[in-house]
Amino acid sequence: MTEEHVILVNEKDEQIGLMPKLEAHEKGVLHRAFSVFIFNDDNELMLQQRALDKYHTPGLWTNTCCSHQREGESNVEAGRRRLQEEMGFVTAIEESTSFVYKSPFENGLTEHEYDHILIGYFSGKPNINPDEVADWKWMSLDAVKADIKLHPELYTSWFKIIFDKFYDYINIS
Repeated sequence: MTEEHVILVNEKDEQIGLMPKLEAHEKGVLHRAFSVFIFNDDNELMLQQRALDKYHTPGLWTNTCCSHQREGESNVEAGRRRLQEEMGFVTAIEESTSFVYKSPFENGLTEHEYDHILIGYFSGKPNINPDEVADWKWMSLDAVKADIKLHPELYTSWFKIIFDKFYDYINIS
């Protein structure tokens, strides 16, 4: 299996190179990423709990799925691919907004991402990939917001940033 690379970008999201994923996280360099938010017919958000053996933020709750685009892949194509790989289904998704964040982790790695938020709808049950996902659940946005306030340590940094700064972009009700 070939080593996965991320797309290095500048602050305008213009590609400036490629780098192995782990190296990019070790060096904390800015790279392109996406976060998918899937809602059901009741406007509840599908959350995933990251697999317990992930190399960063294992066991934390986050949005439906997230990852990195491959070279030549659109944000939507990447989101649909990763939704299938992690959650076992595909649905239509569309771009909402994007933002840059930087979050160092206790293990010495740093996420520094130009993150594209993608939104879609699905009301079925996912077929989760246990290598990627430990668990999943539906929650209303109000319940998620309240739980983040009570238990911020249970959620990924990018998910908390999205809820803090970009709530209006994901609040579809």
